[in-house]
Amino acid sequence: MQLSEQELRRRHEREELDKMGINPYPSETYDVTATAKEIKQNFDKEKGNYQEVSLAGRLMSRRIMGKASFAELMDSTGRIQIYVSRDDIAPGENKDLYNTVFKKMLDIGDFIGIKGYAFVTQVGEISVHVTELKVLTKSLKPLPIVKREVDENGVEHVYDAFSDPELRYRQRYVDLIVNPHVRETFKQRTQLVNSMRQFLGGRGYLEVETPILQPLYGGAAARPFKTHHNTLDMTLYLRIANELYLKRLIVGGFDGVFEFAKDFRNEGMSRFHNPEFTQVELYVAYKDYNWMMDLVEEMVEKVAMDLHGTTEVKVGENTINFQRPWKRFTMFEAIEHFTKIDISEMEEPELRQTAEKLGIRVDASMGKGKLIDEIFGETCEPYLIQPTFITDYPVEMSPLAKKHRSKPGLVERFEAICNGKEICNAFSELNDPIDQRARFEEQLELGKRGDTEAMVLDEDFLRALEYGMPPTAGLGIGIDRLSMIMTDSHSIQDVLFFPQMKPEKQDKKEDEKK
Repeated sequence: MQLSEQELRRRHEREELDKMGINPYPSETYDVTATAKEIKQNFDKEKGNYQEVSLAGRLMSRRIMGKASFAELMDSTGRIQIYVSRDDIAPGENKDLYNTVFKKMLDIGDFIGIKGYAFVTQVGEISVHVTELKVLTKSLKPLPIVKREVDENGVEHVYDAFSDPELRYRQRYVDLIVNPHVRETFKQRTQLVNSMRQFLGGRGYLEVETPILQPLYGGAAARPFKTHHNTLDMTLYLRIANELYLKRLIVGGFDGVFEFAKDFRNEGMSRFHNPEFTQVELYVAYKDYNWMMDLVEEMVEKVAMDLHGTTEVKVGENTINFQRPWKRFTMFEAIEHFTKIDISEMEEPELRQTAEKLGIRVDASMGKGKLIDEIFGETCEPYLIQPTFITDYPVEMSPLAKKHRSKPGLVERFEAICNGKEICNAFSELNDPIDQRARFEEQLELGKRGDTEAMVLDEDFLRALEYGMPPTAGLGIGIDRLSMIMTDSHSIQDVLFFPQMKPEKQDKKEDEKK
């Protein structure tokens, strides 16, 4: 392992602390009584509050001035200035805690605990006067130094920013330390999930868990990840959706169930796709897709209000308004609106020719449903910025949706499109077991033609339907996609703590050895 000069120096300091009898990684609890944010928000000089406080965090800067120093401590809530005096933290004759430890053996990134009292400096900055200092963790790697300066116009300038996307995603722990705004993104993501959970739970729906390892994958058109169970000596799949298991629970007698689920699809990666993703799926008995559209509008509007205090959310150059009601198009209406071509009566050969005329790449494995999906995805989806419901899909595109009650050849399905991407998918769920079997068999034929995302036939799910599933509305919302919009994030990797990455490049010397 090649160590830099700084890394070697920090390891030496660690050894010296040990020799002085100071454990650089102590085990005991360090009691924290206040945070940087609390003190900065609530300190009142006249009241003289926060006169006995205990904080802990990383040392982020130091200005050593002989017998006294100013430094900056960062905890999970932010940064606060601290004042460290030799005679306060090292009273008596032994001044090593200040002269040796604080001045020479502590570095940017080290964790310390301090006790002291809040005060205001001569320039008006709320700070903590340190009376006790304890080393809590010695860091052995130096942090990237991000410099911030405010000019005479009050504009902040950032230098040497830790901004390379690959480094940020690969070393998220560093990203979170030196780019505090990243933490806010993930806090908002958690608020988003909590808002939806509160909304659904408040309506009396039951939050459940279903299997991640499944003997058959189903509930979506996607390629799965495959694994093997040694004891059972059988192939298992990481779920691509939790739909079919949640419907089994509706068969079993629950009126409404939902699950925040990790799902996995063995597909390409982009700024909108990660092989591991989160979605919430909801199934409610005795409802249809029209009812579900109203619920989605209400719930997402609530999420925007909970996160931002307004229904208007800034996303890049666009301002997206989630206030109800949202615009609605049927799929064929949307295609005709954007292309001036009516494809509603076209069969597979004509659809293939139309797609090619529109410059859309197609192949022989694509059936009628896949061709329509490609035409819509290329000509309509990118231009739907404000939240819009696309309804009434061709039956070939939706093997799990109920046939439309009044429009032959279509199903009762909608997707919500926002900022040019799908954020949710919903059906009046197919509950006719004979029709469902026929749809599965059509999917098997597509699989024989080379469609690697075609669904498989699930006999146990069909058996469940034969016991009877009531009329049901179903919904899936992509948490990652919705989080991108609600936090104004450019890439899905920005709202995942640890996105999937290619293997880290090895040092050239290591490559040469091999």
